[in-house]
Amino acid sequence: QAARDPEPQRPRSRAVPADSHLGGRADQHMEATEEAPPGVAKVLELQRVVQRYLDKTILWVRCRWAAFAALIVCYALRVYLKQGFFVVSYGLGIYILNLLIGFLSPAVDPDSEDGPVLPTKDGEFRPFTRKLPEFKFWVSAFRATICAGFMTLFDLFDLPVFWPILLAYFILLLVLTLKDRVKHMIKHKYIPFSFGKQTYGELSKVKAGGGGGKDAK
Repeated sequence: QAARDPEPQRPRSRAVPADSHLGGRADQHMEATEEAPPGVAKVLELQRVVQRYLDKTILWVRCRWAAFAALIVCYALRVYLKQGFFVVSYGLGIYILNLLIGFLSPAVDPDSEDGPVLPTKDGEFRPFTRKLPEFKFWVSAFRATICAGFMTLFDLFDLPVFWPILLAYFILLLVLTLKDRVKHMIKHKYIPFSFGKQTYGELSKVKAGGGGGKDAK
């Protein structure tokens, strides 16, 4: 028998799982957790668990803000009963006001040279890109309120102050800041909300029953 030439071996392709790219960050986080000291590893593990549960709440917008409103009511009730911690409350209000301004502001200021032109024509639809997304706004405000409530457990942060002055200054700052935002919206003719914008969800729905009979006639 004639010696046959050995067939060239084809390189075998490695099977890559479909979720390899999705789990890349998780694998890196796991490696960082394994290499970290025991105390730091527990903190990283806790952060990963909290972030996983936070990601599940992205679609529950109304529930998230309802929980935040309940938290604000509980905090206000505690401050009212304690009759103190007005400086902490003032700092919390200023922080939430800054978050609100970032939420109402476009990602790129249209006054700058590189800023995009906001939609001004009737019927034109462009999604409003916020400087601070809604989910980050909620997370930051929720964390700040929890921290402020935790600070009310210690009398060290109950600084003596004449609270009507802080309240009047906060209201003045709130009015001036929102007035500036409204002027900016009027100048560039945009609204940082999706009310009244055209959507195509109804067109994609299939009507059962009478839809086909009319066309058949």
